[in-house]
Amino acid sequence: MKNFDRSPNNGAVLLPMIHRCLTIGLLSLTLSALSAQDLVPIPLELPKPLFVGTPVPIKVPNLEKATGVKRLPFLAPVGTVNLAKDKEVTASDTFPVIGDTPFVTDGDKDGSEGTYVEFGPGLQWVQLDLGQPAALYAIVVWHFHAQARVYHDVVVQVSDDKDFKFGVTTLFNNDHDNSSGLGAGPDMAYIETSEGKLIDAKGTRARYVRLYSNGNTTSELNHYVEVEVFGKP
Repeated sequence: MKNFDRSPNNGAVLLPMIHRCLTIGLLSLTLSALSAQDLVPIPLELPKPLFVGTPVPIKVPNLEKATGVKRLPFLAPVGTVNLAKDKEVTASDTFPVIGDTPFVTDGDKDGSEGTYVEFGPGLQWVQLDLGQPAALYAIVVWHFHAQARVYHDVVVQVSDDKDFKFGVTTLFNNDHDNSSGLGAGPDMAYIETSEGKLIDAKGTRARYVRLYSNGNTTSELNHYVEVEVFGKP
């Protein structure tokens, strides 16, 4: 058996090391606790389910499987709010078939007649001006939730450039074959529901939000009931 060094110098070396380890451990636990406390569910209010008629089988490539399970609350820093409410909306189609572009941010997510805007066929986009750059944590979009349908080539991008020529970040892209010309994306197609599609913006800072679509499984037209952008200025 080896003899343990009981000299005073040994304690002088060990005590600072133990103290340092305890300090680092406590600091790590404190930071973890603070991080957990600073994250709260975003203030997301969902509309009532509005499915009408007989569901039609949907067959599109790369379709996300519907689980029927309610989405878990999305956590973001304290003070996160919907920055899109009543903000200015522009669109590639300047003459909507039905409704008006302000419907996109008016706060009405009901989804019935008179609460959505309908744009022409082909690739179309709507763009939100948040007024100033902000840290963005989640974007929720409702295209049309009165019927189970899939919108094609859904792409969501953000930028500080209103023309989206510079500094563009793509947050979501389910255009599997690049039919939109914006690049093929890895995300899955999904069926519209009253929950809307929640996209993690990962704290990206931007002023403008642009959302693309290219018709749907029911018609060649494009629709928006509401878009909410959760972040902190």
